[in-house]
Amino acid sequence: MAQKTYMKTYIIGNWKMHGVRTSARALASTVLDAAGRLASQKTEVILCPPATLLSLIADLTYNTPVRCGGQDCHAEAEGAYTGEISAAMLRDAGATYVIVGHSERRAGHSESSREVNRKAEAALAAGLRPVLCVGESLAERKAGRAMDTVRRQLRESMPRQGDTKRVIVAYEPVWAIGTGQVANASDIAEMHAHIATLLKSEFGFAETEVAVLYGGSVKPANAAEILRCPGVHGVLVGSASLNAEEFVAIINAAQS
Repeated sequence: MAQKTYMKTYIIGNWKMHGVRTSARALASTVLDAAGRLASQKTEVILCPPATLLSLIADLTYNTPVRCGGQDCHAEAEGAYTGEISAAMLRDAGATYVIVGHSERRAGHSESSREVNRKAEAALAAGLRPVLCVGESLAERKAGRAMDTVRRQLRESMPRQGDTKRVIVAYEPVWAIGTGQVANASDIAEMHAHIATLLKSEFGFAETEVAVLYGGSVKPANAAEILRCPGVHGVLVGSASLNAEEFVAIINAAQS
């Protein structure tokens, strides 16, 4: 394997549609206690709660090593979009990051890569760092189309306007999200090398300019191995981020 290139390591917890104020406060407090001890300039811990909890988590994490982010944003700055939340609203609530293009949005809400592109550009315009998700389905992988799928999604989703070096890319194979399955180390390294090549050839980014994370059934048992893979600059964690002990163990793995 090629030598791992230095870059800050990002540990992002995506709480999805889980949590109320009481449980969120307890979870965030435990993570904060651990992150305060473990934090270094090489690691960034980000919590992405549901929108109803964002202000609470932003207040709890204020002036701490932990950051918070939204799980999605609308492409428009404001307007008659009932139930939607703009990037500027997330920023106003205390977010500094936002996830865009998650497979659960692409599939469950029929979001196109063009729409994801607009959301990422809106996020940058509002001062947020977009965490741009890409990844293939199991059918696409079995058909040998994984690389082409990720190439297409990245090409169509990456923003062209704003400070695009602030984008973080997250590779999440759809078949590994919430299934307990995880890509093996060689598959992860191969796809991350592919993404790094695309970021350079399509957008002119050097290897250390844009962070690329892995997501998909990340657990304490596999986090260290994943984080050691060349080209992996962090992890996007789903269900394990709802368990304080597990999430802290993943943060620990990033320090080793």
